[in-house]
Amino acid sequence: MCIYPSRTHLVCLSCRVSSKHSIGRGPDRCPQCRGNLIDAGPHLAVPRKVDNAGWRALDAVLDSGLNFYGGCCGAGPGYRPRTPREVRERLSLAERTGMPIAEALATADPK
Repeated sequence: MCIYPSRTHLVCLSCRVSSKHSIGRGPDRCPQCRGNLIDAGPHLAVPRKVDNAGWRALDAVLDSGLNFYGGCCGAGPGYRPRTPREVRERLSLAERTGMPIAEALATADPK
């Protein structure tokens, strides 16, 4: 039996804040800076506010269109890079192979 989450993370990358809201019912704009919020999905592991590298990696992941909506039966959203170095490795993989960037960022082993 599949259990789907009813809440999702809405993220403001410029303020480095995330809040959970019911899917489809959250605000469109950040309450702090009035910028657009990104629906990242319910399975996002939000970096700590002081984790600069983690937020830079999350910025690259979300800008590529990758989100954190899991699959069926607890499959989860899969791999995501957590450091800028991991992002660079996957971007070079995409460049070398012609793979779409979102797919390359979701690849666990870039070799």
